[in-house]
Amino acid sequence: MLAFAIRRLVQAIGVMLVVALISFIMFRFVGDPVNQLVGVDTSPEDRAALREALGLNDPVLLQFGRFILRAAQLDFGISYQFKQPVAALIASRLPATLELSLVSAFFALAVGVPMGVFTGLYPRSWASRAFLAISLIGVSLPTFLIGILLIFLVSVNLGWLPSFGRGAVVDIGFGWTTGLLTTSGLQSLILPSITLGLFQMTLIMRLVRGEMLEVLRTDYIKFARARGLSRRAINFGHALKNTLVPVITITGLQVGSIIAFAIITETVFQWPGMGLMFLQAVQSVDIPIMAAYLLLIAFLFVTINFIVDLLYVAVDPRIRLGGARG
Repeated sequence: MLAFAIRRLVQAIGVMLVVALISFIMFRFVGDPVNQLVGVDTSPEDRAALREALGLNDPVLLQFGRFILRAAQLDFGISYQFKQPVAALIASRLPATLELSLVSAFFALAVGVPMGVFTGLYPRSWASRAFLAISLIGVSLPTFLIGILLIFLVSVNLGWLPSFGRGAVVDIGFGWTTGLLTTSGLQSLILPSITLGLFQMTLIMRLVRGEMLEVLRTDYIKFARARGLSRRAINFGHALKNTLVPVITITGLQVGSIIAFAIITETVFQWPGMGLMFLQAVQSVDIPIMAAYLLLIAFLFVTINFIVDLLYVAVDPRIRLGGARG
């Protein structure tokens, strides 16, 4: 187990170095940082002094090493647009994005797993066919269109929920704000979390359904029925337990996808998170924010993937043995 973890950790470090190289290339060679920091009336002497102060005249390898060291210390430079440290900007937007992502992931699991189990146990019922039709909508419609439709129906026509913003938030310490403790914050969270989690919910539902249908046809389920075990014990104590092994992997990776692809949802609902800030950075060519966002998302993906690998090996030791033989 330790050797497997070390091997995965080395691979994760390699991935982060590649992403850091891409971020550095974007940071260094997309546009001129000096032109973004100074005005048009700045003298050539002042531009040259600023270039020297930023270390832009140093060798490329030295600049790359300095970039990695600063990134490891969460120092991503100064935003061209906001004229503030990028780390402080990300720290102020991170709670909103994580709150939206975690609530969306909880919605996808809480709704997707029961729907998948039901459609697997009763594949020919009218309710199962209705759930499958809903899943087709979640898979087929793009995220921004789902968000716009929800805003039009629920907010504009019915007036039940707010259509934009995060609502009132509460500072719980360490610079972390949450809207889960206020009524307006909870109301503002419903529509974007459904929009962001709908695709993940349909994916989990179809995965659980397929695994349930496959597991229910296995020999040990037939033996359990022959032994006279109750239907509930067979379906939930044996079938569902073995179904959740691949669900752990998919769910873990989907959490990273939810965080990474929250850009569209945050833009539609004007949610003040990292995704909206990243889109604004793209529009204004704010390279430090773009590079920091790329590194942060890559780190989240690598970390989640590493944890899922460890959980998967703990659940199914055959993966570890197979990897050792390979």
